[in-house]
Amino acid sequence: MILSRRSLLSLSAMAGLSGCGAVSAVSRASDPLDTYTLSPLSPAETRPGGTRHLVVEMPTSGGELSTDRVLIKISPLQAEYLPDARWSEPTPSMVQTLLINSLLNRGGFRLVSRVGAGLMPDFTLMCEIQAFQAELAGADLASAQIHVALQLTLIREAGREIAGTRGFATTTSVTSDSTIALIAGLDAAMQSVMGDAVGWVQALA
Repeated sequence: MILSRRSLLSLSAMAGLSGCGAVSAVSRASDPLDTYTLSPLSPAETRPGGTRHLVVEMPTSGGELSTDRVLIKISPLQAEYLPDARWSEPTPSMVQTLLINSLLNRGGFRLVSRVGAGLMPDFTLMCEIQAFQAELAGADLASAQIHVALQLTLIREAGREIAGTRGFATTTSVTSDSTIALIAGLDAAMQSVMGDAVGWVQALA
C-alpha cells in the first residue's frame, strides 16, 4: 500500500501524541536533508536605471516560519515540516534575498541592499511573511495547495513617511504532494507574488 504524504504526516502526528516521538523525528536536525532554494525574478530585457537607494529589511514572520525547514500544513491548525527537505537559509533570509535580487534584476534603483552600507537610503521596504507553505487540507489525498502571502510597507526615508502598504498573496494547486512538486509550486507562487510586488515598489519609489 502506498501512503500519501498527508497520510504519512498524519501517522507521525498520531504516533507523537501516543508518546512515540514521531513528530519530533519529522524535524530532526541531525537527519541529512536535501537543500532547496527559490528563484528571483529573471532580469528584464531592458533594465531602467535609477538614482534611488532601497534597503530591504529582514522580513518578520511567525515562529513556524523562522526556520530553514519547509512548512507544510496537514490541517488548518496543524503544522509540520517536510521530513526530507530544507531551505538553503531560514525562510525570512531567503525571502529577503529573493526580493533584493528581483528588484535588482528588474531595475529602477541605483542600489538595493540589506543595510544602508553607510549611506542614507531613499526608501526602506518592510515585509511580513504571512504565509509561505504547502497545505494538504483538501479532499484529494494526492494533491496539495501552495499558499504565499506577503505584507509590504514602503517607507520614504525623507520625513519617514509611509509611501504605501499592500498585501500580495496567491494560492495555487499542485497535482502531487511529492517534495519536488511542492518546491516547484512554492517557486511558481513566489514568482507570481514577487512580480506584483516589484511592480508596486517601482511605481511608488
